[in-house]
Amino acid sequence: MAYETLTYEKRGRACWITLNRPDALNAISQQVMDDLWVALDAAEADEEVWAAVLTGAGRAFCAGADLKEVLGILGGDDAEAIRAFMNNAYRTFRRVAQFEKPLIAAVNGIAAAGGLELILGCDLVIAAEGAKIGDAHANYGLVPGGGSSIRLPRKIGPTRARQLLYTGEFLPAQTLMDWGLINEVVPDGELTNAVNATLEKMLAKSPVVLRRMKRLVDDGLDAPMDPALRLEMMAWEAHSQSEDLKEGLSAFSEKRTPAYTGR
Repeated sequence: MAYETLTYEKRGRACWITLNRPDALNAISQQVMDDLWVALDAAEADEEVWAAVLTGAGRAFCAGADLKEVLGILGGDDAEAIRAFMNNAYRTFRRVAQFEKPLIAAVNGIAAAGGLELILGCDLVIAAEGAKIGDAHANYGLVPGGGSSIRLPRKIGPTRARQLLYTGEFLPAQTLMDWGLINEVVPDGELTNAVNATLEKMLAKSPVVLRRMKRLVDDGLDAPMDPALRLEMMAWEAHSQSEDLKEGLSAFSEKRTPAYTGR
């Protein structure tokens, strides 16, 4: 599959999706959204892919929406075009958040507005020390359309979320790790190695387990305690018939490394 605005590379059991508009700081255009959707579909359908990484080429992770394109759409009087653009944005960010396999954001530089919203859709966030992250919608008279006003307070709490939303300021990766948005901050030249180290730990596990855990965490966050616990028990009952469960227990008994197949 050929992509116009990103690269898709399989590295072992992981795929790396790299936004590839470095001259535009990997800004999100209609084509980026279309390519990202296709790439996520491909990664999800490929049984050899157990996890994915989302990152950016050059000095930015993603600077948000392509404002030149946005100005052409939102600055006009075509209500249908505006609605179509925003619906596409909504669907794309929702698609990222609902990707069924573990998704790591490897944040290599600037991440603003839609870039932050991409991060919020990922499961784990590993950032380079020099990364600068902010919401920035307010800087351009925009209201978020990709979920930051909803997902950000749930991730770092409403008080800190309001600071990022209202001021439009950019904060260093270390601060946002302290706030709970980022899992790990590493020296600028060590981002790929750090992501690979995390992948190595994850990919030694059953992909069935990882997918079911991801779904349970996501569903359980918005459910009261007892219904959430019932969801966990239902998942356990379904998982009890998996080959990977039997392999994990057999490997423990036989004192060997499990060889999971994803079934």
